[in-house]
Amino acid sequence: MKVLFVSVEMSPLVKVGGLADVAGSLPKALRNRGLDVRVVLPLHRSVDRRRHELVRTVDTVRVSTPRGPLPAALWQGRAGGIPVYAVENAQMFDRSQVYGEPDDVHRWLFFCDAVLALLPHLDWRPDVVHLNDWHAAFIAARLRGDAARAPSTPALLYTIHNLALKGEFDRHFATQHHLSLHPPAGLEVSPELLCSGMAQGIARADLITTVSPTYAREILTPEYGAGLDPLLRQRASDLFGILNGIDDDEFNPATDPRLPAHFSADDLGPRQEVRRALQRHTGLGESAAPVVGVVNRLFWQKGADIAVDGIGRLLDAGAALQFVVLGTGDQVYHEQLRGLERRHSHAVKLYLEFNPDLAQLIYGGSDIFLMPSRYEPCGLGQMIAMRYGSVPVVRRTGGLADTVIDADEQPASGRGFVFAEPNGAALAAALQRAFAAYRDPPRWRAIQLNGMRADFSWKEPASRYADLYGMAVDRRAARSHL
Repeated sequence: MKVLFVSVEMSPLVKVGGLADVAGSLPKALRNRGLDVRVVLPLHRSVDRRRHELVRTVDTVRVSTPRGPLPAALWQGRAGGIPVYAVENAQMFDRSQVYGEPDDVHRWLFFCDAVLALLPHLDWRPDVVHLNDWHAAFIAARLRGDAARAPSTPALLYTIHNLALKGEFDRHFATQHHLSLHPPAGLEVSPELLCSGMAQGIARADLITTVSPTYAREILTPEYGAGLDPLLRQRASDLFGILNGIDDDEFNPATDPRLPAHFSADDLGPRQEVRRALQRHTGLGESAAPVVGVVNRLFWQKGADIAVDGIGRLLDAGAALQFVVLGTGDQVYHEQLRGLERRHSHAVKLYLEFNPDLAQLIYGGSDIFLMPSRYEPCGLGQMIAMRYGSVPVVRRTGGLADTVIDADEQPASGRGFVFAEPNGAALAAALQRAFAAYRDPPRWRAIQLNGMRADFSWKEPASRYADLYGMAVDRRAARSHL
């Protein structure tokens, strides 16, 4: 089966968040199952053409836009053994950042139109197009919004990585760009509800997935549905929750070149050397107190303020701990964390930067890994942390609920600590439970090993995606014969 995987970021070519990790590792797992999977993404300024041996294979085609045609060309190479296509247009993609531009909706609609314009020039036709998040959803809008075009198009599977980021537009934009706001047959929604890339993907794809079973249930409710829950409930029978995996080769403490010592579930001893290296790097000093780590974007969704409140409560009460934070995000949370660092400089170290090497040192050297998210579609940090022997303390939501088993609730299989309410008091209580376990070395080691030995690979998720590709193709074939 031939699958075109459409994403605006892909590790190692360009990475902003977890989507890049998925785009870099899921296609690899699918190719290991015998599927011919290829990835297409924009040719961002930060993509190193020479390093990845990208070669221009399709010269300029003209892509229609309301302001006249724009050129697009296609480059081809390989990344991690995966065939990759990169769509070139300097005006749209030669930017200093991947996201956050004022014309993002225009940029990603152009990207989708360019993919469709360039695809006929390849000697390769996909059976399935796998669309990831709202940036890629305009392909579904084009292929399924045009009734004359729909019968002959490939099957479409749409994955929601974060429902709250919708790619909204207005009726004028829809009219200007010839985007249909008429719902497909069988759906009863207002045209206004379809005024986003996310809604277009949900409404028009053959099948929909999201990145954990719990999140798939949560987004059917008003609390988590981001205003799209009425549409999602109508498509609930076509919605599947598949937990993301992590790349076992990349995230392996036994071989990771970014660690000063290597360890495994069979030999945890060298992990202490990594822990000491983290303490030396941060300048917090070698202490027996538990080291609590954060590697995350610092946003409201991720509960950055909850972390500040919870850790602050414990430190104000005299708790012995060391707290290391790596990430960037909203200025308000930068200031909150700076304030915590100023008040407790002996125990808190803040790094407001993107630093992959330090991230691995935190995964491999921290005792506890903190993710107090208000919502979390899947989350990769908690899985990486467990693989590296750092015990997660997380909120019970989305993929965090699906991957972290509370060690007090299920002592034999527990691999972390989970709290329910999104506030600092609940987080502090969960951390105190973790600290109690930390003071019992045999119990702590058992919790660590439960996490390290859990299977978070892509093997099972890739099998489920392969099955859904087959289902989508069958549905498309049946509809084309109606």
